[in-house]
Amino acid sequence: MKKVFPVIVLLITLSVLGIIFIQISWIRSAISLRKQQHEQDINTAVNRIKEEFYQNYFNVIGQYPQDEKSKNWYLSNFTTSFMEQKDVDRLISGSIKRTGIKEKYEYIITDIFQNTLFRSPGYRPEESHAAIRVQLTTENSPFKETLILYFRENNNYIVSRLGWIIAGSIIFTIIIISAFALTVRQMFTQKKLSEIKSDFINNMTHELKTPLATISLAIDALTNEKVIHDTEKIRYYSSMIKDENKRMNKQVEKILQAARIERQEVRLNLQTLNAHDIIQKVTDNLSLQIQERNGSLTLKLAAHNHNVNADDVHFSNIIFNLLDNAIKYSKDQPKIEVETVNQSGMLVIKVKDNGIGMNKETQSRVFEKFYRAHTGNLHDVKGFGLGLSYVKAMAEAHGGKVKVESAPGKGSTFSILLPVA
Repeated sequence: MKKVFPVIVLLITLSVLGIIFIQISWIRSAISLRKQQHEQDINTAVNRIKEEFYQNYFNVIGQYPQDEKSKNWYLSNFTTSFMEQKDVDRLISGSIKRTGIKEKYEYIITDIFQNTLFRSPGYRPEESHAAIRVQLTTENSPFKETLILYFRENNNYIVSRLGWIIAGSIIFTIIIISAFALTVRQMFTQKKLSEIKSDFINNMTHELKTPLATISLAIDALTNEKVIHDTEKIRYYSSMIKDENKRMNKQVEKILQAARIERQEVRLNLQTLNAHDIIQKVTDNLSLQIQERNGSLTLKLAAHNHNVNADDVHFSNIIFNLLDNAIKYSKDQPKIEVETVNQSGMLVIKVKDNGIGMNKETQSRVFEKFYRAHTGNLHDVKGFGLGLSYVKAMAEAHGGKVKVESAPGKGSTFSILLPVA
């Protein structure tokens, strides 16, 4: 999986970049093709204007040439001076519209001395740098009249004609990139879940292996001829099997409880509780473990308002899990401090230890279900990674929250904030 994952990401990245490159190349080709077509349309429109002018001239003089020779002879005397402004506007406008060009245009018709014969109202000489110049008269004509025609916003016109194609390409490209990003993100998530699952299976195997081995040895002992007739040993080994069975049931119950929390099937039996009494009771139960490791537990229960609306069992479990976590991750001689204060209408319960601490990454994920800091194949700290996720879920179920402050090698401080009663 470690080798395949970067290959998949690389292939998807190359595919997306290839699609984007093809889209850009295709859009450029479409714009270039549209420009060529637009230029052809303009040339067609110009030719139509000349033909319309010539036809109008023939109508004015009342002569209609039958062949090309007679046509050229009549056109040698062609001039727009026989036309009126409205006729020129009509002929130019009609020719351009029939070609399918919708751009705004301006024009001017000049004679051989650059004198203006006709012009559109919006014509500006400074805008005619890209104008089309068309000689309306023939080469042997003495008048030498020229049509200067230019169109405004040519580039915008091209883009507008391809607007829906460009917009569609951009939208679908964004969709592809978004799908790629979501796919990669999901792959990272799946990779993390796979690591968590592997760690969970390893921890669960380790946790269940010990009691199963003890039960197996006890059963073997019970079948021994010397033990079968010894009532005391039978009771001893039977008690051992019972204790180890309870231990396994307790571990399984932790997993089932986590599943119930995830399905939101846990119902709270809320009542007004004295938080200090609960803390004192839980610490008394754990005091023996701390003494066995030559540790110390200090209580600083300074909150003047320490009543909370909470479920007795779950609130006790919250305190127990935090203290148990502090004991497990503390050094040889654990020094644990439990403090309560009131803050903004909340009861704040702080559990501070002198343990191994956590880095920023571990702090950001420490409340995730099944998550545990990577320690390789070492199982010096037992558990499934469910304790702190349970604490977070129950704190939020009681209308509170939990946060952590820690640094590697400097211990951790977990704070539970609950509304006071």
